[in-house]
Amino acid sequence: MKKLLMVCLALLMGAGMCAAAEKPAAKKTVTTVFVTDIDCDHCVKKIMNNVPSLGKGIKDVKVDLPKKEVTVVYDGTKNNDANIVKGLASLKVKAEPKKAAAKK
Repeated sequence: MKKLLMVCLALLMGAGMCAAAEKPAAKKTVTTVFVTDIDCDHCVKKIMNNVPSLGKGIKDVKVDLPKKEVTVVYDGTKNNDANIVKGLASLKVKAEPKKAAAKK
């Protein structure tokens, strides 16, 4: 009986160690370019001074005024494009994700 309990305990510990050894889910870093309606330096400053309003997981924001684009690098497990568009809308900036160029 003692041997059976010891074997069961060893199997249980082995299974627990295998489950604990699994790698945690990797963070998914996403970079999205948004086409916006910005047209002045004030708009750029408004975005850069209110980065937290874009949501959680924002790692980097770059604004290109001549192209009217905002590039956002974020953690895809904490945020998504729709939330960032809503965050920009809260700053009164219209935005939509830029469509990728079609490959031939």
